[in-house]
Amino acid sequence: MLSKFDPGEIKVVYLRCTGNEVRTTSALAPKIGPLGLSPKRAEDDIAKATSDWKGLRITVKTDHPGQDRQAQVEVVPSASVLVIKALKEPPRDRKKQKNIKHSENITMDETVNIAGQMRHRSWARELSRTIKEILGTAQSLGYNMDGHHSHDIIDDINSGMVECPAS
Repeated sequence: MLSKFDPGEIKVVYLRCTGNEVRTTSALAPKIGPLGLSPKRAEDDIAKATSDWKGLRITVKTDHPGQDRQAQVEVVPSASVLVIKALKEPPRDRKKQKNIKHSENITMDETVNIAGQMRHRSWARELSRTIKEILGTAQSLGYNMDGHHSHDIIDDINSGMVECPAS
């Protein structure tokens, strides 16, 4: 449980939620209640911030400054969510559609774009290694890249047959 804190101090809370859905406030209240915020207002802010990510499980970062009792909500997407969003799949109902098989193709430009977005959160030293991380994520989701299996592209990057942009 969070304790009382200095009003000038900023508290950060990370939450996993489904985009554009309002959770029950009883699940959110123990996390942000000790900060002096209204769970209902914070949940409305989260639903508004995640409206572009409808139907996808996404991480949300909320900053709670002490005085104004207003939450700043920031979406922190994962690599898998960015890959699914890049393919522009229609939103699905999580309760009705289970175990979706993906068979679409992702392009190299989209992969490089996603790797650029994930670069600051990756432990890789080079952009090519971040691209390989994204390709591994696409492989686990069942996507191919430009009609080829994702692991074959990773092998081609390792051998030097496919050129990756420098940082």
